[in-house]
Amino acid sequence: MAKRLFLIVLDSFGVGELPDAGLWHDEGSNTLAAIRNHEYFDCPNLKSLGLFNIDGVGGGISSPVASYARMAERSMGKDTTIGHWEIAGVVSPIPLPTYPHGFPADVIEEFERKTGRKVLCNLPYSGTEVIKDYGKRHMETGDLIVYTSADSVFQIAAHEDVVPVQELYRYCRIAREMLVGKHGVGRVIARPFNGEYPFTRTANRHDFSIKPPQDTMLDILHHAGLATISVGKIYDIFAGCGVSEGNRTVSNSNGMQVTKAIQGRDFEGLCFVNLVDFDMKYGHRNDVAGYASAATEFDRFLTRFLAGMREEDVLIITADHGCDPSTPSTDHSREYTPMLIYGRHVKGGINLGTRTSFADIGATVLAYFGLGQGTTSGKSFWEDVRR
Repeated sequence: MAKRLFLIVLDSFGVGELPDAGLWHDEGSNTLAAIRNHEYFDCPNLKSLGLFNIDGVGGGISSPVASYARMAERSMGKDTTIGHWEIAGVVSPIPLPTYPHGFPADVIEEFERKTGRKVLCNLPYSGTEVIKDYGKRHMETGDLIVYTSADSVFQIAAHEDVVPVQELYRYCRIAREMLVGKHGVGRVIARPFNGEYPFTRTANRHDFSIKPPQDTMLDILHHAGLATISVGKIYDIFAGCGVSEGNRTVSNSNGMQVTKAIQGRDFEGLCFVNLVDFDMKYGHRNDVAGYASAATEFDRFLTRFLAGMREEDVLIITADHGCDPSTPSTDHSREYTPMLIYGRHVKGGINLGTRTSFADIGATVLAYFGLGQGTTSGKSFWEDVRR
């Protein structure tokens, strides 16, 4: 029977500050703690799997059906790109560049020259606030709204009636070609919006990521002839490298629908899923209630998904960083992440402790398929949990 592994990343679902959180001004951050006592949080499946048995979380049960671990990030960062790269076996000792005061004048001037449009803003900004503050002027002038955040991103916002989506994507590709070397940001992000003031961001966001510096878990699986199916922004995060099939999604709900549909297909290999709403819609907007509701929605999905798992299927649930919605900050937080591994051939109740790198997940995926790690990092825990 074909082996299939479903790796689901709950984007920003952290479980407590890392020891070095102070370097990022994230002392006290704990995304799970911020939502678990909210009235909208109801996650019996995650509890049964062992989420609350993870080191430092508290409130666990006596016999969880999955094995579990607390994952520490070894890379120097707390962003989506670095977090996913590390899950896939690439540790980044040097952080990707960030721009707390906006991009240098020479970068903006080159971008303006190559696109033929002027730039507005060029500051760190909330994505919803920036279109409120600069959207009207953009509508009047056609100038592009360029902004960043605490992450390594170059974001371009434009109204779809002023700059058609495909044209905005072309501008993003121009920026992506420019932003290399010392200005090699993790992602260039298209942020289209529409409607009347105060405007609404649309589902046509698109990420243009820098390519990983070396082969990842995805490349190794793909070179071995196994399926590497992505759901959500996984394809974008890895710039398509090692991905055999990409499936774009517009929401957590859509991502779960697509994942459930893939579960019903015959394939051998990996289905790598990112559910972005936890981060984009709730963490960054300090929406505790929305985050708690999103966790509950995912738990309801698990009821259907777990029932549909086949004999050789393995499920891993994890995250890429934190984004505590209860703190004054709207940025990502430097946190441990959860890891739950479940399947008919996976032992339940094994506490794998606190792992020293997210890369242990990628190493475990490769070990499950009987593959070597190549140049990827991490220590597999497959032998510790296999039946």
